[in-house]
Amino acid sequence: MTLDYLTPREIVSELDKYIVGQNEAKRTVAIALRNRWRRQQVPDELRDEIAPKNIIMIGSTGVGKTEIARRLARLAQSPFLKVEVTKFTEVGYVGRDVESMIRDLTELAINMVKAEEKQKVLAKAEEVAEERLLDLLLPPPGGGGKSDEVVERKALEGPANGSAEVSSTREKIRKLFRDGKLAERFVDLEVTHRAVPSIEIFSSAGLEEMDLNLKDMFGNLFPKKTRLRKVKVPEAYQILVQEESQRLIDMDKVTEEAVRKVEQTGIIFLDEIDKIAGRGSSHGPDVSREGVQRDLLPIVEGSTVTTKFGMIRTDHILFIASGAFHNTKPADLIPELQGRFPIRVELQTLTQEDFIRILTEPHSALTAQYRELMKTEGLHLRFTPDAVSEIARTAFSVNQRTENIGARRLHTVMEKLLQDLSFEAPDLPDGEVVVDADYVRGKLTAIEKDEDLSRYIL
Repeated sequence: MTLDYLTPREIVSELDKYIVGQNEAKRTVAIALRNRWRRQQVPDELRDEIAPKNIIMIGSTGVGKTEIARRLARLAQSPFLKVEVTKFTEVGYVGRDVESMIRDLTELAINMVKAEEKQKVLAKAEEVAEERLLDLLLPPPGGGGKSDEVVERKALEGPANGSAEVSSTREKIRKLFRDGKLAERFVDLEVTHRAVPSIEIFSSAGLEEMDLNLKDMFGNLFPKKTRLRKVKVPEAYQILVQEESQRLIDMDKVTEEAVRKVEQTGIIFLDEIDKIAGRGSSHGPDVSREGVQRDLLPIVEGSTVTTKFGMIRTDHILFIASGAFHNTKPADLIPELQGRFPIRVELQTLTQEDFIRILTEPHSALTAQYRELMKTEGLHLRFTPDAVSEIARTAFSVNQRTENIGARRLHTVMEKLLQDLSFEAPDLPDGEVVVDADYVRGKLTAIEKDEDLSRYIL
């Protein structure tokens, strides 16, 4: 599924499969995502003038802010990076360069595109790897190895003219390998690697790019080294497939596509942005907070960042910021930064009914996760509707009486509820285990009623 076919309504529908409620936030990010596709359709002279409408999500922890952004990026197949902005204000530590998030996003895009290209060349790589493996299992007449070109030609054109007996034996070994009958056999595989010295650099921000690609810099200064490894046939085959895939991938093409993806479809999620809001003091931590805001400003406004893969323009990267804003408000951000986040959306606090839906509706619902975990032990775990309601009531009650951590409380409650069962599962006979309301109350009521204990346990 691509953006060409995803309307805002369809984007919201896809997000509904994983996230309960928060319809306003879903609509907002759906429009932002669709606007990216719309921008690609406008005339060239206007395209660069259309800036992304960055978003601030306001809501307490555990209501789904990060999950919405993560699912959105996965849906759009966009490079996605989550950044805790507080990492730039660490006391007693210089902190990371703000531009490092663009470098990290580019690395992610390189890996993403590389994986896509690997899939495209996988069939050819497997073919060549199989021929190389057969050469290890049955060395060709006359001995000696083969160059990559010879092996590749052999894979594509079939066995070279040789004795019919050798050819027949080779085909028999090929069949044995494909049938998995050589899985326990070992082969000696020659692995090549280049010895490059390790360099550690301790520096202030800005020199992170000294994480240099030494292999490219020093080239042939450090000769390739080979060593023999004795490995089983399946492992040898996977190693050979990896080697051939690396050789067949055009890294220039990968880099070019990755840079395009970052610049045109990249998404950066700035978490805990409320922790750097707040002004009115000329000294102390507020100075650091405002300094981070001013460092973020050029990146969000649009600038050019140097990476080892080339120059990256940030003009059209979509920034989604989030924060609880309990003690501050978006207006406490510096005006210039406020102007770069024109869209504000407030996420609603989750209710007990939301908890019931979270436990049952999403594709990866918690009850489904525990069912699959217990199934590995031969147990069929079944949650009755009244049990689900009781779990939701308990989580909601504890959130109200202690710290409200949203849906994350469900993880705590579920883990405590099933702790004994998880421990005893390997020793229990196969069969069905029913979790009903009485079971839930028996495990959790005592803890829930003890105010002090529930603060530590739930």
